[in-house]
Amino acid sequence: MDLVIFSLAICAIVILIFCLFCVMIGGLIIQKKVGSKIDSVAYNNDPVSVEVGFPNETGFSVSPLKLLPLVKVNWKIVYPDKVETRIRTQKETTLSEEIVPNQRCKVKHVTREFMLFDVLGFCRYSWIQTQPRNFTALPQVNTLRAIPQLRSLNADDGVSNPSGKPEGDRMEIRRYAPGDSIRDVMWKVYAKTRQLNVRLAEKSVSLETQTIAYLLSSERDEAAAATARMALETGALGDDWTFGADGSDHPCKDLSSALDAVAKSRAIGVPHEYGLDKFLQFAIGKSSTYCIIFAAAEVAPWLPRILETAQLLSSGFSIVLATDGFTEQNERKMWENLLFKNDALPKIESNKGSPKSDILGLLTELKQRVESIVVIDRQSGQGFDHLLRRI
Repeated sequence: MDLVIFSLAICAIVILIFCLFCVMIGGLIIQKKVGSKIDSVAYNNDPVSVEVGFPNETGFSVSPLKLLPLVKVNWKIVYPDKVETRIRTQKETTLSEEIVPNQRCKVKHVTREFMLFDVLGFCRYSWIQTQPRNFTALPQVNTLRAIPQLRSLNADDGVSNPSGKPEGDRMEIRRYAPGDSIRDVMWKVYAKTRQLNVRLAEKSVSLETQTIAYLLSSERDEAAAATARMALETGALGDDWTFGADGSDHPCKDLSSALDAVAKSRAIGVPHEYGLDKFLQFAIGKSSTYCIIFAAAEVAPWLPRILETAQLLSSGFSIVLATDGFTEQNERKMWENLLFKNDALPKIESNKGSPKSDILGLLTELKQRVESIVVIDRQSGQGFDHLLRRI
């Protein structure tokens, strides 16, 4: 029996030493191969542009060592976060990388954690490798196909003002012209002066050719970013527009830079500062200061700041709130309070909707300061007014 146990112990030690040797030697060789591939200039110049929620190939691949048996290679992307990494096997046992981003982002380098381990689980060799590469993940538009026409208003001849506020003179009087209605003729003036004058309706407003839009970042702002992306790509902002977002230093006037600002608006680690005031300082010299704000339908840190901005801004602005559906918070029964703790309640995920009660409270507070509010549901693609009535 002692000889049997001794033989088994010797075999286990030999297998352990063999696995350790294969893992260490293989890890050093693969680490050197990966480093030389990442350091090549031609390999890093190719940018990666993907969309959230869809599998995409990045072009990164690793050729494992065939001479070392019982060894597996695996890796995952640790920066940017919220990226699911899948390893696919191609021809000649080459391992290629496939990713599924869960949230939008824009970074200038990608950090991966490589792991090489034996199949028995005795040894593991891991290291961190950073690759300088432009990585952009745009938000998923889901069912968004059309959104309300988002254009600012300017005093001029055109359609009547939907807010009911007069622009210019209350009444306008001019000479009678063929085609004018007889009911508009000022007969008392005609009796005194013998001149036909007509009274016209109040001066109307027309759609301004320039639109200013801004995206506010928060914890659950993926739906807002997707709405802003859809507005930019479908031309809902018009022909002449200026776009800005939290985390961007300069306003954007073309589609490519605007989409980059949308992807960059999600902060990784330290949250972005409130940049609407700085953006409006740049836009205050434009012909129109009417601004359209894209934000998440939640009580976020930007709420008190935007209320202060609304007081200082002479002209008004509209807000487009976006959410991923509406949730209901059910009240717990007495026996549930006795048996379960408060932290046992399911929490709302970062990309899920907000409760209707919170959205209605937010709409009530914002409606007093802004001209119009539109709520967009990314899941259904429908729009709602400030009372959550379907548009």
